[in-house]
Amino acid sequence: MELREFLRIQSRRDFFRQSTGLGTMALAHLLALEGRTADMPRTDPLAPKPAHFPGKAKAVILLFMEGAPSQVDLFDPKPGLQKWHGTALPESMTKDLKLAFIKPTAKVMASPRVFTRHGQCGMELSDFLPHLGTVADEICLVRSMVTDAFNHHPAQLMLMSGTMQFGRPSMGAWVTYGLGSESQSLPGFVVLSSGKGTSGGATNFTSGFLPSTYQGVPFRSSGDPVLYLSSPPGITAETQRNTLDVLGQLNEEHRLRTGDYEIASRLAAYELAFRMQAAAPELLDFSKESPRTLEMYGIHDENKKAFATNCLLARRMVERGVRFVQLMHASWDDHTQLNKNLKKNCDITDQPVAALIRDLKQRGLLDSTLVIWGGEFGRTPMVEIRNTNEEGNEGRDHHPLAFTMWLAGGGIKPGTVVGKTDDLGFHVIEDKVHVNDLQATILHCLGFDHTRLTFRHQGRDFRLTDIHGHVVKKMLA
Repeated sequence: MELREFLRIQSRRDFFRQSTGLGTMALAHLLALEGRTADMPRTDPLAPKPAHFPGKAKAVILLFMEGAPSQVDLFDPKPGLQKWHGTALPESMTKDLKLAFIKPTAKVMASPRVFTRHGQCGMELSDFLPHLGTVADEICLVRSMVTDAFNHHPAQLMLMSGTMQFGRPSMGAWVTYGLGSESQSLPGFVVLSSGKGTSGGATNFTSGFLPSTYQGVPFRSSGDPVLYLSSPPGITAETQRNTLDVLGQLNEEHRLRTGDYEIASRLAAYELAFRMQAAAPELLDFSKESPRTLEMYGIHDENKKAFATNCLLARRMVERGVRFVQLMHASWDDHTQLNKNLKKNCDITDQPVAALIRDLKQRGLLDSTLVIWGGEFGRTPMVEIRNTNEEGNEGRDHHPLAFTMWLAGGGIKPGTVVGKTDDLGFHVIEDKVHVNDLQATILHCLGFDHTRLTFRHQGRDFRLTDIHGHVVKKMLA
């Protein structure tokens, strides 16, 4: 049978199914009428996309301090604790209090830290953070954070995914889903780790029910950034290119027939991996960085090297169009030996973090890069004693009712302190900022109405902030 005769006897349904141009236009029209055009599969799921309105931030660097740093020893000075030091709080102040390990009758422990004012803004910071003090005028310190969870994994889910439920997309996945990426040779969402690892593990950077192309890609700071990135011996670039072209044609045909999101994700992943083979080694090559820059970050200090390298990599990734970089440093979970462990982590992170802020600013990137620093909750003003009563063994328990985070750059008001806690650092008494409020504010800086950045799954529209969240206007420039 000739082709002309075959086409004549096709059914109308076959015609529209095989005429992908007409079918795609019809589908696009129907989806547009329902306001769901953004849900259509894309050949490149990470292609840049417009936000709801012009956002001041184009990229995010999230500095996640896993384990929960002690806010009363770093950011929120409470001289009033001296009055109660060594005694238990009245029952009227601890009624219905739920804590992870200690009892509400635990004794108060005043902080031994010395707080001084920094910058023109006069922001009070601990003596453990001398480098951060040099960039105090660039940051917005939020002393009134609250969350719903008092254990690590649920609280990390809450911070990253907006809810304590498993299976929800993380913040980085939502951002790359909404904006795509400006990098052609690196993932849109990259994860860098240092320290002991996190309680939440991969759930801190999962794509959840979003297509897998939006999941965070863990990078290593030496060797191949991603395992198995290099081609096996004997496989040339030409051979690999030809193989990918054939696979691409087959997968694209299947994608057009099924509309399966994961096929588009697979195609994009193959091509990205091919381009990364050339781009990743250059990313890790610091030879063109000035000695002054390497010294500023503390790269040559063995104690700081891993975290400092990640901070410098974060800046280099943002320069190359990566949308969301998540650094995770663990662990700040100081149930014992608080002063020793807190100093150790601050010695590791304080200089590189301040260097990152200065470096972004001097390169003209801070205005378009949103930097976020914090843990999943705070620490109690009461002491926790484990194993022994020896001096120096004191720690603090988990505290979700009042903690501190800070932000800088893209759309954030610099040199500002938002919120206030009571004299003991126990409860928020002014400008309470729930984790969902923080997420709504972050999305606003990127140009999104957090109630409209949604994805339909199992019959309803989901969003990062779930059914909560308000933009905190006091944090905005």
